[in-house]
Amino acid sequence: MGDGSCPFKFNFDPSTFKIGDVVSYRVTGTLEGMPFVGTLAEVHEDHVVILPDPQRPELRYVGTREDRPVVNESAI
Repeated sequence: MGDGSCPFKFNFDPSTFKIGDVVSYRVTGTLEGMPFVGTLAEVHEDHVVILPDPQRPELRYVGTREDRPVVNESAI
């Protein structure tokens, strides 16, 4: 069971986001309130592109550029 610590090291500072950072992101709509984990594939001035599943690199979500990016449920 381990010591209960989180197995992920998240970057919550959007000013330092870079490709490869692990982020906790949120989804709007029926999935609101649930935390998700992804890796940043692209970082832009006003948005980020998140890889939600390392086994499926073609699957990408566009999210807001903030401490916990927000992805629109319709994009999932």
